[in-house]
Amino acid sequence: MSRSPDAKEDPVECPLCMEPLEIDDINFFPCTCGYQICRFCWHRIRTDENGLCPACRKPYPEDPAVYKPLSQEELQRIKNEKKQKQNERKQKISENRKHLASVRVVQKNLVFVVGLSQRLADPEVLKRPEYFGKFGKIHKVVINNSTSYAGSQGPSASAYVTYIRSEDALRAIQCVNNVVVDGRTLKASLGTTKYCSYFLKNMQCPKPDCMYLHELGDEAASFTKEEMQ
Repeated sequence: MSRSPDAKEDPVECPLCMEPLEIDDINFFPCTCGYQICRFCWHRIRTDENGLCPACRKPYPEDPAVYKPLSQEELQRIKNEKKQKQNERKQKISENRKHLASVRVVQKNLVFVVGLSQRLADPEVLKRPEYFGKFGKIHKVVINNSTSYAGSQGPSASAYVTYIRSEDALRAIQCVNNVVVDGRTLKASLGTTKYCSYFLKNMQCPKPDCMYLHELGDEAASFTKEEMQ
């Protein structure tokens, strides 16, 4: 009646509470009929309920019919195998996501605008109702001063404006693209983002306001750097 514990098997659930059996419950069969439940449910039935086996309705004996606790060596072996299996699964997921490092995904609620003068290169200014704020509720604005779009207009900044709703972003692009402000022609388009490095490693991202992707994006809106160029 006892089961050989093996970390490769799917976890067995208690049929009453539907929780996975603890390692120590693997060889726990409280009734002579062989109906297996966890020790917590067995204790609850004996102390708070009628004390009868849910399967055959016989009274539970004082001691479990079959219970062979695992040795410390067996417990440690199972824990080590389980940990190794989890690490292998994480490593496999990480390997499968490696190619995503060079992928960029178009975000339908993200506006990328270039040609901003220094006067407009301020998140609070761009959020105002007379600028990008009039198209809808803005989640975040990020200014990029490190990249200069020079030329006949002189150096200018770029910005990523993230809206709550994608339709607001599209409306902003339609209204802003090719508009001249402060002697500079603005160019607006949907922005792209990349996958978070923690997601690629199958790890929990510690940044609550991380703007990168933490789940697989729309394949139709995904492009490699080479394809975008």
